[in-house]
Amino acid sequence: MLYGHLEGFGLSALGRLQAQALGEKLQDSGLERIVHSPLLRAQETARIIADHQSPPPALEADPELREAEFSRYLQGVPYWQIPVRRPLWFVHRARRGLLPGDETVEVMGERVLRVVRRLALEHPDATAAVVSHADPLNAALILLDGRSQNEREMHRSGIAKAGMVQIEMEGDKPKAWHYIPPPHITRPESAAA
Repeated sequence: MLYGHLEGFGLSALGRLQAQALGEKLQDSGLERIVHSPLLRAQETARIIADHQSPPPALEADPELREAEFSRYLQGVPYWQIPVRRPLWFVHRARRGLLPGDETVEVMGERVLRVVRRLALEHPDATAAVVSHADPLNAALILLDGRSQNEREMHRSGIAKAGMVQIEMEGDKPKAWHYIPPPHITRPESAAA
């Protein structure tokens, strides 16, 4: 089932392990601040990462990091049923932002990059992390890379769960960035099905 903006959906056992591995990977990064989506699964991810840092970083929710707006239309439906139960999905896939309540790749990616720029200006010497969701993060990476803003690019080289994009800022401008794949973890038995 797609969670979208539904309340009360936290991390799975696999998601908790991925967040722990990410927190361990970031232990020597000097992480001082984590800004996260207000949705529970992003809050949990930020908290688990923070629990592995010493001293623990400040946590902050920012609504700009929310899930894709179109996911409100899709939420609560198993992925395989979307084409039948949510037919506007075809329009969304053909051209994001055409439907009411949908966002273009640019609008979605800019939401994330605004938070990154704000953090760079407000905390210029701090190491910070941003925790969002797959579509907004993929859209931000597309904008950084200057790639075509289409559906193919959204899924061509997507950010995997617990994957990261490290961005070096110069003032409020991204100077360099690169994708860091998620840490390898063994899938828990509860997630094997």
